Amino acid sequence: MAGIFHKWVNDAEIHDSLSLYSFSWLRGGGVNNNNLDFPKGGYWFISIYDSETLMKIIKQIQINPNIAYGMTVKEVVIFETPEFSSEQRFMLATPIFIKRTMDKKSIHYLYFDNESDKLMTETLKTKLKKAGINDESLKISFDRSYDKAKVKLISYKGIKNKANLCPVIITGKPETLAFAWNVGIGNSTGIGFGALL
Repeated sequence: MAGIFHKWVNDAEIHDSLSLYSFSWLRGGGVNNNNLDFPKGGYWFISIYDSETLMKIIKQIQINPNIAYGMTVKEVVIFETPEFSSEQRFMLATPIFIKRTMDKKSIHYLYFDNESDKLMTETLKTKLKKAGINDESLKISFDRSYDKAKVKLISYKGIKNKANLCPVIITGKPETLAFAWNVGIGNSTGIGFGALL
């Protein structure tokens, strides 16, 4: 789905820069005889901060609605960004990936690590700065009271990534929470991590 998204975006600057968007995994299917099967079709969402880019994507979908393996887009529905208060608990559409590089080694942070909350906040502040938004009150934390939290190992282009399936609580300005809902949380939202519901 990351490849399809970037085909529709068709903009090297967006593809190569800090991602101000996120997207879900393809939903609605199941395994049938060791194959993925979508008997009633699938659904997939894209969340993006820049409405102009969204309109370009929709235009490209209309020009070339084909996805892969015989799947094609039949309908596009646009949802307005919800209005948020100054604190919100978000469930996840895709796992949150938190990564830093130290001494040329990648470290993946998990929901039970003390540093995770600070790093998620730091990453979103960087994205806010790129969009020209400032919010010193921003704080993101995993909801560690969630009893179904788990770590999921996800392989992307042969690289194994430890990602988190645990809701997050975000506090800050309402427009910051709306921004987070659109751009996602953590690293690699541009390849399918960190999308919020």
